[in-house]
Amino acid sequence: MQPPRDNFDAFCSILAGLADASAAFLGVMLATWIRLDSGLVPLHHNEILPPREMYVAAALVLAPLMVLIFRQIGLYIRPQLGPFGDKLPRIVRGVSITLATALALSFVVRPSDWPPYSRAVAFIAFFTVLLLVLFERFALFRLELHWARRIAPIRRVLIIGVDDLSARIRRALEREPRLRSRLAGYLLPSEPGGRQIALSSAITPKLVKGHIGELEKVVAEEQIDDVILADMAISHARLTQILFHCERNLIPFRMVPDLYGVLTSRVRVNHIADIPLLGMAAWPLDAFWNRVLKRLEDIAGAFVGLLLSAPLILVAAPLIKRSSPGPVFYRQERCGIAGKPFTIFKLRTMPVDAEAASGPVWATPDDPRRTRIGEFLRKWNLDELPQFWNVLIGDMSLVGPRPERPHFVEQFKDDVGHYMTRHVSRPGMTGWAQVNGLRGDTSIDDRVQHDLYYLENWSLSFDLKILIQTFFNRQNAY
Repeated sequence: MQPPRDNFDAFCSILAGLADASAAFLGVMLATWIRLDSGLVPLHHNEILPPREMYVAAALVLAPLMVLIFRQIGLYIRPQLGPFGDKLPRIVRGVSITLATALALSFVVRPSDWPPYSRAVAFIAFFTVLLLVLFERFALFRLELHWARRIAPIRRVLIIGVDDLSARIRRALEREPRLRSRLAGYLLPSEPGGRQIALSSAITPKLVKGHIGELEKVVAEEQIDDVILADMAISHARLTQILFHCERNLIPFRMVPDLYGVLTSRVRVNHIADIPLLGMAAWPLDAFWNRVLKRLEDIAGAFVGLLLSAPLILVAAPLIKRSSPGPVFYRQERCGIAGKPFTIFKLRTMPVDAEAASGPVWATPDDPRRTRIGEFLRKWNLDELPQFWNVLIGDMSLVGPRPERPHFVEQFKDDVGHYMTRHVSRPGMTGWAQVNGLRGDTSIDDRVQHDLYYLENWSLSFDLKILIQTFFNRQNAY
């Protein structure tokens, strides 16, 4: 069976390359016009303007150079999945590398009878090229998504497994029309009389096409183009049979590396001599220089945060004192990196004895324990401002998994899979789970999945994205 092919992805890649080259060329020419011809940048007295042919030649070199560099960093891989914001760091990096390379080449290959290129043009070109590339890339992103939604799917996918993870894979396929795939059905991962399989509530019986022993028949009858193994509890012999059958019929086979109970990108293959070993890659923040960069980010952010928040804290302090007897700042023990306890600082939003009768409990919507000023502070996340001090002294980070009280950590570490993995880095004032509304009395499992995703995919640009979203997302802030 030959997998279905069409030219949609190839066409999108070629179109992106042409658009990038055009944006690079026009960006250089726009920068040249701004510097030399627009009058927006004053020229020096009696300044001799260089020939425009210099910059046309530079733009003609820059255009294919950008395409080559973008190809090297994977910006032409199709289908392009995920939100457009995830591609911004690579686009900025690609434009920066391209212009830096072109600038270096200009010193090497510039004809001797040409004057030096204008540094102002090079500086302006970074912004004009980047702006045009971002504009055309966003337009193409939306256009590709629009086309994909209107083109019929060409790949039929069979999922081996009927649990919640299998249902999640189906939902993921449906949310990504650019994959051009649709579910053909599920297979029970055991034969009749084998281990008992609980059918996920999200999977209807009519979607179950048979059991794993009927794989060859189902693949032929349903004209399957892709097989995904979601249930890893099958035998090695059965896995080998599936692999051989897919190989003989030219059917792509994939399996979910569910070593962490979540769809993880940290699975890596290493080799000892000729023996492949499947294991977990290091976290990005295990790298020394990544930790240095994140700590510098924290120190700079904490200084700025303390300076900006000081007037707000001074205004809030007398209002807190008036709301109920007690201190302005609330201190509480939380678990930090490696599970070590530390004291977190917050603006007090409840009476001092709020948990005297109940013990540690979650805050709830319309929590009656909040004071009037406390309700306002919590709604706008202002009670968290003193935590800039925690960030400055190294107990916390600006961004990371939110720290929890030891009482709840003891409760969750045995009941919630991989909960303690959240403690491989410093906890954060805000985090990926929080900006997605997972705070307060919400699903701990979902929160852990978001925290692990953040730790697996950490970057400075990801931190910046979360910090920006924090200002606009107050869901479940109570």
